[in-house]
Parts: sequence; structure tokens; C-alpha cells
Amino acid sequence: MRLRNRLRLLGVAGLALFTVSASLPPATASGAGQERHPSGGGLSAVIRYTEYGIPHIVAKDFAQLGFGTGWAQAADQVCTLADGFLTVRGERSRFFGPDAATDFSLSSAATNLSSDLYFRGVRDSGTVEKLLKVPAPAGPSRDVKETMRGFAAGYNAWIAQNRITDPACRGASWVRPVTALDVAARGYALAVLGGQGRGIDGITAAQPPTAAPPAAGVTPEEAASAAKRLLSAQNADMGSNAVAFDGSTTVNGRGLLLGNPHYPWQGGRRFWQSQQTIPGELNVSGASLLGATTMSIGHNPDVAWSHTVATGVTLNLHQLTLDPADPTVYLVDGKPERMTKRTVSVPVKGAADVTRTQWWTRYGPVVTSMGAALPLPWTATTAYALNDPNATNLRMADTGLGFSKARSTKDVERSLRRNQGMPWVNTIAADRAGHSFFAQSQVLPRITDDLAERCSTPLGRATYPASGLAVLDGSRKDCALGSDRDAVQPGIFGPGRMPVLKNQPYVENSNDSAWLTNADRPLTGYERVFGTIATPRSMRTRGAIEDVASMADKGRLRVADLQRQQFANRAPAGELAASEVAKWCAALPGGTAVGTGGTPVDVSDACAVLRRWDRSVDSDSRGALLFDRFWRKTSAVPAAELWKTPFDPADPVRTPRGLNTAAPGVGRALADAVAELRAAGIALDAPLGKHQFVVRNGKRLPIGGGTESLGIWNKTEPVWNAAGGGYTEVSSGSSYIQAVGWDDSRCPVARTLLTYSQSENPRSRHFSDQTRLYAGERWVTSRFCEKDIARSPDLRVVRVHERR
Repeated sequence: MRLRNRLRLLGVAGLALFTVSASLPPATASGAGQERHPSGGGLSAVIRYTEYGIPHIVAKDFAQLGFGTGWAQAADQVCTLADGFLTVRGERSRFFGPDAATDFSLSSAATNLSSDLYFRGVRDSGTVEKLLKVPAPAGPSRDVKETMRGFAAGYNAWIAQNRITDPACRGASWVRPVTALDVAARGYALAVLGGQGRGIDGITAAQPPTAAPPAAGVTPEEAASAAKRLLSAQNADMGSNAVAFDGSTTVNGRGLLLGNPHYPWQGGRRFWQSQQTIPGELNVSGASLLGATTMSIGHNPDVAWSHTVATGVTLNLHQLTLDPADPTVYLVDGKPERMTKRTVSVPVKGAADVTRTQWWTRYGPVVTSMGAALPLPWTATTAYALNDPNATNLRMADTGLGFSKARSTKDVERSLRRNQGMPWVNTIAADRAGHSFFAQSQVLPRITDDLAERCSTPLGRATYPASGLAVLDGSRKDCALGSDRDAVQPGIFGPGRMPVLKNQPYVENSNDSAWLTNADRPLTGYERVFGTIATPRSMRTRGAIEDVASMADKGRLRVADLQRQQFANRAPAGELAASEVAKWCAALPGGTAVGTGGTPVDVSDACAVLRRWDRSVDSDSRGALLFDRFWRKTSAVPAAELWKTPFDPADPVRTPRGLNTAAPGVGRALADAVAELRAAGIALDAPLGKHQFVVRNGKRLPIGGGTESLGIWNKTEPVWNAAGGGYTEVSSGSSYIQAVGWDDSRCPVARTLLTYSQSENPRSRHFSDQTRLYAGERWVTSRFCEKDIARSPDLRVVRVHERR
């Protein structure tokens, strides 16, 4: 038996390596006919599938690696990919109608028409084509462009050679072949997601003022509050935790990394898991955002990295002073400049094409709102232009490719410094040699505090301190964004200005600013646009720092300790508040609290439930659901009223604290939570998993974890449906999780988990298999080395190729 296994192992490994070294035809060079024949012809790859449908893609070069990646992604996610390609082509209205909502995965556009007007405008102006022609490192490298070419060919080959079974797009006319330009355009959409992507409705609706009264604006104070809500990472559907430990804390002196990104569970911002190998050049395992050709988060033999959504504000506004005689002309140092007019036409299902005009300036497009709460009226005297430096950034894939090839955290840093392509994330990494690394290396508008002080308009003087959103005087040349000598493009910060922390016992981020990356080594000295210093941290950040600092102090850490941290499911908010609420509740006369509208509610049963609750959000925790519903309702209570001990920057992890049960909103929140659960027929002490679950193929899967405000590491943002039994789906939360370390072998010690599984197709074997693991708090043992791949009991080897 042992001999047979060894022969099988050698045979499978030999098959893969022999195939890529001898059998695969070379990729043809890019040429003028690329758009008509995006593959170039003759591309192929070897895909070895192991448990849970994880593909290990082996190819001879980058074009063929892209081919295998495009094929394998299409096999799992063809409908979601096709929907995204439809988006970046500006064709949603043509197939789905103009008024339907998008899934918000590639922008904040409220309707298909708004989305199409923007993305069709990007396509008509040749924006992405121009960026593809920029020489590296300011533009994408040849290797990355080859992966894009190959991805398009692989996607096209899959849809040509396979029958679509996913009901979401089976038989749909909108599933069509794509080009390398479509693949690049999808990457562009992700790059501008935090900039122009936030303002699409305001960009496409912007029209010169007419004789009608202008739309009402907001006060600077209202704008500051709206901008803070708009730009808060904690309020977004994307977040994350990540921690890297250095060798001083681990059992063997090598590094450890736990990555826990929080992303949407449905749609085009899902992760997809794979391994990519070009023998002798690249070998990396991890997860890519759908449509991405290189690894977004992952590990190789020597380095592991993850990302967290950063607090840096990736856009700014320029307030324009208009020519009194013509609102499409603005003044710069008294000299008139005419706006550029872009006319965009969008095909619409069952109706005539819709044609609209967009207006662009030297700073970017004119925008009339940043969400409903932040109107920016275009009047006879004033307009606003949106500057997004990521609108000239097509470097994210190269930055990720640099990580994939890295052999140390120094190489991770070198990729960040060379490519400067991360639009809206921090980077956390660890390596085999025992180093830890954090960098808030983002493409940000070069807004210094001095520039904001000199050039902010009255609106900007309110928004910049509150949220980091600068509103600069666009009528003055001396208010233009400057340049750093080490920046790869004008108008952004260079690497020398980025918050960085290296080789500390731990570096951690949970979507707050870089300040408390390590609580013993606070980072300071960065500009406000990067984030705040010495301000209250989120409950999740506070809990995370407590946890990882304790782990570092304990020392002798292993990968198993990272696994325990992921599913500890400790609720920091419960530890701070539940006992106080239980005591207050028990002392209420008659056990009655007053709910919304003055309704008296008997809350006496809740007192004991909260007292006995174990302060965790495991699926079998009793009382967790009651506290969750109560705590969400306390969000209406101002922080100054909610806590007895206010925030102290000298004690930022332990403050604020001491729940103020005398605050009127606290009692009302408890009364409303009790009434809500009773009305839904849910017992106050019901196990959390009985009423926090997802349904996959007709089967309920209990889900642990909890919402942002509870401070849970294992973040779950469930969808409340009282009539359906409680929390009946997850909108976002823990997604691709990896716990990575090293021993003395060449194979990393890695455990992974893709919470929502590889495929959105309910007919796929891999629609919910990892979701079942997640519900049971179980992990996948990474098969990275050849010997481990060969030993997979589910091993399936497929050679994929274009038809000739």
C-alpha cells in the first residue's frame, strides 16, 4: 500500500509538471487582433482540484495561468462574472431595464441607468485603454496584461465548451464572450470603488442650473456628519481583521498571520479560492476577488499577507467658482476654463437609447451629491468637482503579484513602494523568518493638513476634521495637490509618507486608523486624510487589541492559537454592559421598562437571561440574541450619555466604559428588544444558532459570530427577518479566512476557510460545503506542496484548453 501511494504521488506530480514544461503550447504575442480574438489562440493549463473544489492551477507562463484562472472562475461563478462584465460595459439597462437596482458590487450606483451612464462614459473615453498603455510601474506590467488576456480566453473557452446550469443565468443572452479590456475594466471599477464609484449618481445626474431654483444644500455641520457616516469603514459592507505576530511570540521563532476579511456574501465582491503555479517563477495560494487575475490575499512558501479596509479617504472635492455668464465655465486664478462635455448614450430594454451629458474639469467630473445625505448643488455661482487619484491607478494586480512572489516582508514592502497600487486597504504580513509588517500604503489624494488649512472652503473646514474629506478652493492654482518625489503618479502621497510598523510582537488592524496598530507603539505623525489619532476606537478594535496583546504576552503561539482566536466569538460589548443591564433590570419596580411610544413592557425574564449569558456569540449561546437586539437599539443613545467613564486617549482600549443605565435610551432599548422577540415568537433565552442561520439547499445551517457594534472578531452581519425566524441570511462578514505559520519544512502550515463556499450556483457540489464547515467552526487544511495535493482523496486532474 505504501509503495502504491508513493507511485501515485509521483505520478500526479509528474503529470502536472511534465504537462506545463513540455506539453503546453506557448502563448502567442499580443497583437492588433486581440479584441476580435482575445485569446491569441492555443492557450491551455492544468487544473488539479482537491477537497471543496479548490483548484490548483499550473501553467507555463502568465497568459496560460490567466487562462486556467479564467476557466476555473467561470466554472464556479459564471453568472456573477457575466453580470460584472455587463456592468463595466454599461449594458445593464439593455438587458435588465434602467430602473432596477444594481447589486452595488462594483459601485454605489442606485440604478442600472446611472451605472451604465458612468461605465459607458469610461468605455467611450478610452480611460482603461490609455492606462493599459502606461509603462510599468505607473501602469500594469506585461505579466499582468498577459494574465488579463489569458483570463478572457479562459472565461470564453469555458462558456463555449460547457452548459450553464446555474438558474441565475442559464440560457441568458447576456452571458457573452469578453475581452482583455473587459477584465481590465473590472479591475478599474474596483480601484475607483471608494472614489468615483461612491459618486456615480451625482456624476451622472450633474447638469448645469436652469431658471428653476437650485436644489437645497446642507449646512457645513450637516455635511460634516454626512461625510463621516459615508466614509466610515465600520459602516461599510467591507471591513476586516488581520494580525501578524513576529517570532518573539511564537513557539519556533517564525511568523504567524491570521487574516479575517469581512466582505459581502453575495455578488461581485466575493472571494474565490485557488493556487496559482508557474514552475520556477510563481507558487501562491489564497483568494482573489472575482474577476481578479492575481491573488488578492494569500500565502506562498515564505510569506503570508492579508488586507483590511483602511480609513484613508480616497477622494476629495474642489469647489469651483463659476463664470456668472456661463455655469459650464469655471475660473482658476481669474482665468476662465471651459468644462469638457461628454455625451453618453445607453441602450435601454424596450425603449429608445438614453443620452445624457457629463461634465468634466481639470480636477475630475462635476458631482452634485455624494449620497442622499450630502447634496452638492450646482448653482449659477458654484459647482463641485470630484478628484479620485485611483482613476489613474491600474496597479493593484501588480502589487498583488509582487506579494505572491515575495520571499520576505521586505519584499512585500518593496512591492508596495514600487507599484503603489492599493486603493482602499491596509496590508498586514508575516514571514517564515519571523518578521511582522503593517503598512497603510494607499493611493490617496495628497491632502496635507497644511493644504487643508490654507485652502479649505467653509464646507471643507467642517468636513475635513470630521471625516478627512477635503473640500478645496478650486479657483486657486496654489490649492492644487502637490507631488512627492517618491510617488509613482502626481497628486498622491509617496511611500515615505505612509504609516508603517515593522517587527513588533504583533501588528493588528480592525478598520480603525493606524494609530493603535500596536497599542504599545502608537503610530502618529500622519496627515488627517489617512485617519485619526487619539480618538475613540471601535468596539471591534478594542476587543481585537485585548485579544492579540494577550496572545503575544502569552507567547509560544502556534497556528492552532490563531484558529481559536477566529472562533472565540467573545463579545466585548457584552463584557462591558450585560452585567450592568442585568442588575438594573432586576431592580426595576414590577420588572417593567418603558418602550418606544411609552408602552410598558415586562422585562423581568430578561434579567436572568442576561445574567446567565456567557458573553459569547457561539451558535449555542443563550442570551446572545437578546443582547444583540438590545445593543443595536442603544446606537440611538449618544456616546456621552451611554458611558459613565468617557474616552481617555491615555487608556484607549479600556475606555469608554461603565454603562449608564440611567440614560433613558437604555431602558427603552431593552423594552423594545424584549417586545420584538416576543412578537416574533422567539424565546429570550433561545440558542443563537436557532435564530441566526442561513438556508442552503433547504437545510438550515446555524451561524455564530456577531455584528460590528458587539465587537466580534468573527464578524457576521445577518439580515433580520422576524417573520422568517430571526436572522435568516448573512449580507456580509467573515469571508476568506487564513491562519498561516511555518515549521522546518518547505510547506507552510496553513488552515483556510471560505465561509460562503466556492460557487453561487445552487446546483454545484461546492455551493455550501465550506459553509457547513463554517457553521461547525471547522477548517480546511491547505494543500500547498505537491505531495499534499497528490494525496487528496478528491484529486481530479483536468487539462483545459481552447478549441482550435
